Amino acid sequence: MADNQKKHDPAKKAPKIQAVSRMKEIMTNYYIDAKTAREQGKKVAWITSGGPVEPLIAMDVIPVYPENHGAMIGASKMGAQLCEKAEEMGYSRDLCSYARADIADSVEKTGPIGGLPEPDMLVCCNNICGTVLKWYETAARYFNVPLFILDTPFVHREFSDSARKYVLSQIYEYIGFLETHCGTKMDYDRMEEVGRLSVEGTGLWQAVLDTCAHRPAPMTAFDAFFHLALIVTLRGTQTAVDYYRQLHDELNQRIANGVSMVPDEKYRLLWDNLPVWYKTRWLSEKFAAHDAALVADTYTSAWSGMLPDMNGQTFLEAMAETYTKVYINISIDMMFDIVANMIEKYHVDGMVMHSNRSCKPYSLGQYDLRQMIMDRLGVPTLIIEADMVDERAFSESQIDTRIDAFMETLKS
Repeated sequence: MADNQKKHDPAKKAPKIQAVSRMKEIMTNYYIDAKTAREQGKKVAWITSGGPVEPLIAMDVIPVYPENHGAMIGASKMGAQLCEKAEEMGYSRDLCSYARADIADSVEKTGPIGGLPEPDMLVCCNNICGTVLKWYETAARYFNVPLFILDTPFVHREFSDSARKYVLSQIYEYIGFLETHCGTKMDYDRMEEVGRLSVEGTGLWQAVLDTCAHRPAPMTAFDAFFHLALIVTLRGTQTAVDYYRQLHDELNQRIANGVSMVPDEKYRLLWDNLPVWYKTRWLSEKFAAHDAALVADTYTSAWSGMLPDMNGQTFLEAMAETYTKVYINISIDMMFDIVANMIEKYHVDGMVMHSNRSCKPYSLGQYDLRQMIMDRLGVPTLIIEADMVDERAFSESQIDTRIDAFMETLKS
């Protein structure tokens, strides 16, 4: 421990966010509904985290996210054992740890919720990576269920009209796929209502994140990682809208009462990439001991980036652009513009980049992005190497030393 680093003092911790209990209740009910779907006469679809969920909601199909489940496995510190099981099954250690952990748990059912409910269909969008294509093909064979793949072109500079037509045509194919396998037609009035709720919920999620522009911040990125769950799983529902309105009100009350998540906040940091799920508490306390708060991150902000510019379009038309321009499906130059805006908006002093062994689209290019941030904005940047789920890729002593050294740079 560095000489001027505080010891963690539990008595000085900020009051917990009260909405946490409501979040746990909602997620418990969500998984109970998903696990009893067949008894209710409903269908379950597994869908990638960046996939357009709204048509599933409109068709009363319960969406389930294997990546969310992977995060739960990581937070439960069960990642290494399930990844090792997948490697025994023949999957390379170089593959995504979400994929390895979920594939192994589909067979073992030893994860934190005893395995995900089995899917009736799969929806895979490649706007987040290419691994999901092979992962979902594997799942389709294992469960013997139909798979729909939505292909989104990479965005180098701008979203072209040809790309818009290409993606929109696939969205209508996606609806046709759902109609075939659900045995009922899409209600387009219902679809527009789900779209309205999705836009409202996404806007509230952005408003929640924006409370951290206040100095000191009423929560940190480590809290945002937890509260992200609903905007991923229940986007397009009244439940998500009501929850984020409640959370937003509570955070504003914390600001009014002078409550900050890091009691002596002096340094404000921006996090890049997925969380290290099994070390979120350790990292939170480590930075807090330096009076540093992670006030924003590119990961949870990616879902508020799904807030479509309706601009006179129907929701389905807006979806084509929104789901194609997600954060890791755009060029480094476009990423830099987003990060630069966040650094200014949240009054950031330094940036911490998680070079994530599992997520290559997120991590590839981080060194270039880091250099652009340091050269053009003069913002100090730290890169730590780890993995989001597989604990075997985390060296606590090495990262502890690197964070101490980085914080000394900020303080000097």
